[in-house]
Amino acid sequence: MRFLTFFLQAEAAGGQAQGGNWSFLIMIALLFLVMWLFMIRPQQKKQKEMEKFRSELKKGDKVVTIGGIYGTVNEIGEKTVDIEVSKGVSIRVDKASLVKDFSESQQG
Repeated sequence: MRFLTFFLQAEAAGGQAQGGNWSFLIMIALLFLVMWLFMIRPQQKKQKEMEKFRSELKKGDKVVTIGGIYGTVNEIGEKTVDIEVSKGVSIRVDKASLVKDFSESQQG
């Protein structure tokens, strides 16, 4: 609401306010550009990486669920994955709840 009021007052003042009005709009555009570069773009990139990881899952991959359950992929369905959490104990989870197990790559 304040932005609209400011914008309308700047237009009503005319003449000298026009230059200030353009600089204000340029600053707002730069602000959105910076937000996109540092917030939105990295999130989109991370989401694409996770989708790629989930689509390339294969039997024997080590995974972690969003809830923190570690396991090994046993069977892959269209929307679900069976993971073995202990010898002989298997659970079925949604593919969207899986993230990569980074524990081995950090240790070695």
